[in-house]
Amino acid sequence: MKDKAYPLHSLIEGNWFKLICGASYQHLPAVRSLALAYSIAGADCIDVAADPAVIAAAQAGIEVASQLNDSTPWLMVSLNDGEDPHFRKAEFDATQCPTDCPRPCEAICPANAIVFNEIEQGVSDRLCYGCGRCLPICPYGLITTRSYVSTPSTIIPLVEEMAIDGMEIHTQVGHFQDFQRLWQGLSGIIPRLKLLAISCPDAPEAVSYLQSLYNLISPLPCPLIWQTDGRPMSGDIGKGTTHAAVKFAQKILQANLPGYVQLAGGTNGYTVNKLKSARMLKNATSSRGVSGVAYGSYARSLLSPILDQLETTNQVSETATPNHQTLTNSLVQQLENHPNLLKIAVNTAYDLVSQIKSIKH
Repeated sequence: MKDKAYPLHSLIEGNWFKLICGASYQHLPAVRSLALAYSIAGADCIDVAADPAVIAAAQAGIEVASQLNDSTPWLMVSLNDGEDPHFRKAEFDATQCPTDCPRPCEAICPANAIVFNEIEQGVSDRLCYGCGRCLPICPYGLITTRSYVSTPSTIIPLVEEMAIDGMEIHTQVGHFQDFQRLWQGLSGIIPRLKLLAISCPDAPEAVSYLQSLYNLISPLPCPLIWQTDGRPMSGDIGKGTTHAAVKFAQKILQANLPGYVQLAGGTNGYTVNKLKSARMLKNATSSRGVSGVAYGSYARSLLSPILDQLETTNQVSETATPNHQTLTNSLVQQLENHPNLLKIAVNTAYDLVSQIKSIKH
């Protein structure tokens, strides 16, 4: 059986791959399938919302992967110390929408979370992950967001009872007191973790802010990752979005902060090649360098056509066998029960994972 500590070896060797399911993403069948496919493909870590149902869905996918391919990535939950775009949902009252509106919000939503049909009107909460692309595009300014902030009282039971391996705290420059308050509330469970990640967007004072956080949290009983969140939730937009994450990573590496550096925010199929051409990837002969890459919207978008097929199959089966709907849901939505779709999903995921895993260090 594969060593359960192998994800740490990936950090050390500079080929760490993390899948970000989304801090606010709550589509349980998709989370389960994403966790399954990317685990088999070689992901080191699966990052999900700090929600018991979402965690259970990811764990179910990881468990199937461990049975099929002896794949056991670490499971991480994300939380925040204050207002953060990753921890919000779009919302609007669809009854206020003019009947002649062309609905640009529906067209631009990467998660297909905005719907207008007989069953649902407006934003589907479970699908929305807070990217905010719909906000400026509404011709009538009807779309708003609601945000939430993590509390230790909700996180601690999850870590204690659901075997969470890692925790990621989203913060930003100017949040020191908020981070300190959250950290004090979490201090009792930190020794249970295999990994801590701190995610922060770039800003003029980012290095000094992260240094102040390190002074606060050290010494740590587990490894630390600095996640350079370049352009949040934008990896599926285009090639250029990875530039901000790479640039921020360069800044953190130059500051020589203790811990591992991992990119996120705008990461896509061009990220590893960009790191490689800039000679920024960590290797056996260099103590400093980027240790890994996290993929969120881009990784999910690669598999979305496959997951859409799976969902369509489920809908057809429900129509065909209405008297067995509960059983049908539990079986048909499971990706492993569709070998052809599973193979395509794993191969697609592997094409992304292997970009960093196949590099000679």
